[in-house]
Amino acid sequence: MLSVSNLSISFDESQVLEGFNLSVESGDIFALLGDSGSGKSSALRFIAGLENAMNGSVVLDGADLSLNGVHSVKPELREIGMVFQDYALFPHMTVFQNISFGIDHLSKKSKTEKVASLLELISLKGIEKKYPHQLSGGEQQRVSLARALANSPKLLLLDEPFSSLDKSHRDELVKDVRSILKKQSVTSILVTHDEAEAKAFADKIGKIEKKQLFIN
Repeated sequence: MLSVSNLSISFDESQVLEGFNLSVESGDIFALLGDSGSGKSSALRFIAGLENAMNGSVVLDGADLSLNGVHSVKPELREIGMVFQDYALFPHMTVFQNISFGIDHLSKKSKTEKVASLLELISLKGIEKKYPHQLSGGEQQRVSLARALANSPKLLLLDEPFSSLDKSHRDELVKDVRSILKKQSVTSILVTHDEAEAKAFADKIGKIEKKQLFIN
């Protein structure tokens, strides 16, 4: 489903990834572990088309997205969703507006139905008119997930999405988000530095060590 080949990334003349290879099967959840500065988030951003590389190719569902470190498909056309650590919700927009931000091409009725179904999926029905500041951290992250799923992405990338939550809320959200992604059969990659979180969330785990990826 997803194949990343021979990815090499460097910053300030210091190489962080060299010959990184990754394959993720359709519907699987993969966790990418690594210490701070190991290049795990950079690998995620390269897959999304948001960051360049010295070398590396990305194939998603048979389509070449990047070849030899050069992006051949723009980020917005990759059918890839992203969930970030800081939620990245628009503070001046309601929950409805945040979730429907990327589906403005749909009719008002279709958008309303889509948002309602996503809020039911994340167990937050009836909060369409609330603003992000009126929600808890866990609720904001669920809304961020719903927004990422609104366009029915082929691949979902999650960059340390639980790290800003306290442990009790984090453990619950890890379990719930995994359940949501499995229910929707969404192929996903989680970036984290927390091995326990990776084990609870993912089907397979890989760790970046000495600039390369090793699968457990």
